[in-house]
Amino acid sequence: MEQQQDKRLVILDTETTGMPVSEGHRIIEIGCVEVMGRRLTGRHFHVYLQPDRESDEGAINVHGITDAFLVGKPRFADVAEEFFEFIQGATLVIHNAAFDVGFINNEFALLGQGDRADIANHCTILDTLLLARARHPGQRNSLDALCKRYDIDNSGRELHGALLDSELLADVYLAMTGGQTSLSLAGHGADADGDGQGAGGSEIRRIVGRAPGRVIMASAEELEAHAERLAAVAKSAGGPSMWQALTETPAG
Repeated sequence: MEQQQDKRLVILDTETTGMPVSEGHRIIEIGCVEVMGRRLTGRHFHVYLQPDRESDEGAINVHGITDAFLVGKPRFADVAEEFFEFIQGATLVIHNAAFDVGFINNEFALLGQGDRADIANHCTILDTLLLARARHPGQRNSLDALCKRYDIDNSGRELHGALLDSELLADVYLAMTGGQTSLSLAGHGADADGDGQGAGGSEIRRIVGRAPGRVIMASAEELEAHAERLAAVAKSAGGPSMWQALTETPAG
């Protein structure tokens, strides 16, 4: 699979009142994180939404978002423009994309925005569930299973949550496609929480206060053996070795 090295990726997840969308279920949470150059940029989109209907008990057991919690939250119509601007033109990386895309398309359709009711016309859709099934046939490929397979810490995931799951999926996607996961954010920026950490909670740090290492000089015998070895290399190659060319001062 072609690596998405230079493309803008938006790792996306949603939570809903239940399923299927054809029974009038709605989105109650959207979480997105941006990846550029295989690094989290620190930009994200996250919102809880008032769905104007009750959530199924089974759904609440999965994500823990109660109807009472959603009272007073914005409706999709209030955030639709900002959300569309965030995802437009990006490659959307989604686990089980058909589910989330179906709900997103439905939300735009309910607003009468027919031009946005198929986000595949505005974004590229990459389904990590299909990718995982192709790479790990016959194995469990849930997000939790993939975190375990790729040694990604998901200990904080007691319940599903759109923003947390999108951050975990970013690490999973980078690991699945053979690259570095989230050692740090791109550039010097901090993440959404301002703690300077990427989704994996790691960063490169300079070690300070450590005593310098011990330097052991070569003995006269070792230097002589080294010189003999260089002479043998030069004879075999028909000229001085690169080491000799760099270190020996020409006779003046």
